[in-house]
Amino acid sequence: DAGIVTPFPIQAMTLPVALGGHDIIGQAKTGTGKTLGFGVPILNRVVTPGDAGFAELAKPGAPQALAIVPTRELAVQVAGDLARAGKRRGVRVLSVYGGRAYEPQVEALRAGVEVVVGTPGRLIDLSKQGHLDLSQARIVVLDEADEMLDLGFLPDVETLMSLTPVKRQTMLFSATMPGAIVALARRYMVQPTHIRAMGDDPDHAQTVKAIEQFVYRAHAMDKVEMISRILQAEGRGLTIIFTRTKRTAAKVADELTERGFAAAPLHGDLGQGAREQALRAFRNGKVDVLVATDVAARGIDVEHVTHVINFQCPEDEKTYVHRVGRTGRAGNTGVAVTFVDWDDLHRWALINKALDLGIPEPEETYSSSEHLFTELHIPVDAKGYLRKSEQTRAGLDAEEIEDLGETGKRQGKGGRRGTGPDHQRGHSRPRTDDEAPRRKSRNRRRTRGGGAAIAGAGEDGGSDTAPAQ
Repeated sequence: DAGIVTPFPIQAMTLPVALGGHDIIGQAKTGTGKTLGFGVPILNRVVTPGDAGFAELAKPGAPQALAIVPTRELAVQVAGDLARAGKRRGVRVLSVYGGRAYEPQVEALRAGVEVVVGTPGRLIDLSKQGHLDLSQARIVVLDEADEMLDLGFLPDVETLMSLTPVKRQTMLFSATMPGAIVALARRYMVQPTHIRAMGDDPDHAQTVKAIEQFVYRAHAMDKVEMISRILQAEGRGLTIIFTRTKRTAAKVADELTERGFAAAPLHGDLGQGAREQALRAFRNGKVDVLVATDVAARGIDVEHVTHVINFQCPEDEKTYVHRVGRTGRAGNTGVAVTFVDWDDLHRWALINKALDLGIPEPEETYSSSEHLFTELHIPVDAKGYLRKSEQTRAGLDAEEIEDLGETGKRQGKGGRRGTGPDHQRGHSRPRTDDEAPRRKSRNRRRTRGGGAAIAGAGEDGGSDTAPAQ
């Protein structure tokens, strides 16, 4: 039904082993099709209410498979893929994660499900409350294991593993294999088959050759002007702009919306309903620019992203590869643009050296620079705003925001909700599964080149390294 005829490499290598019930360590990057690599074996083995042997199960309706993922967005994505693939068999798939009300998830578990996909925190909560019984989950998947390690979820993962049967099939997928992940595999897996689908890339996952990469030394006050012109480049499709902080994501999305672009913010201060609204609008094409922080965007896999823009220099080479890899997927080409501030030149030098990009000294570039227009195929008459005649996207307000029954909601710093007159703001809520601890933002003065500059009030410069959510 999905029109998939030829499997991706990770699928072709994983399916024969997984269908045989063997444990697997799959090393593959996000967006390589690994969901169906573990999803097809799950859907093939679970027993549904329509199957003859359902009534003979020890606990009919208890989850038979568990997929643990690091973020809410990835939980929604994986569960959706599995539900679509298992529709003809009548496989019931439930996603559970923080930010949503407990009641619908509890009701679904009571009604019975075959597959549960969730984030560690909410899975443990439901288990402690007696609503989630994992004693029948004989297939366990750990997806994006290295991201779970980065977010500090490995103790929770171990807790969840202890609740599943000792005799089970375990499949672990990770882009990188740090020592803690290797130790986890040794502890919970039995003679796993190691499958590596990283192409010709080395261990640190070099960027895809199909991605054109441009790096510019840019002034903070000129970045939005530059982006406004880049967004008018020939052939530009869906675009993700990465920022280092939540405040910058909200500010940039607001400014682009004011200039006529269909932009939406995605960051940790938005309530779950607003985050899902932004992602749906982006996938549906109602907005074509998503301004996101790294944590909020973790695990998101959206097709037809042609451009990725780093509003600030990434923290390290791993972050750079992860961001840039959102484009140029499935054999498509892509464009990656990175802005480097003066005080981030040392950081960029390390990234360039680690990845051997051959761009040690980014060229000083302005929104009026001729090479910017030439290299990125921007029309010479492009201005810092989108003409009315070209504003064809419906905007974020056209995507309905779902009432998720979120608890503890309060007014928060979001981004402009669309191009209509009623600009609702996102809601913030207590920190849950996929968020790093927050640090208070503050304005401070600093000097650069003998003159005073305000850091924090506008563009978040390279010296502001607070973790983004």
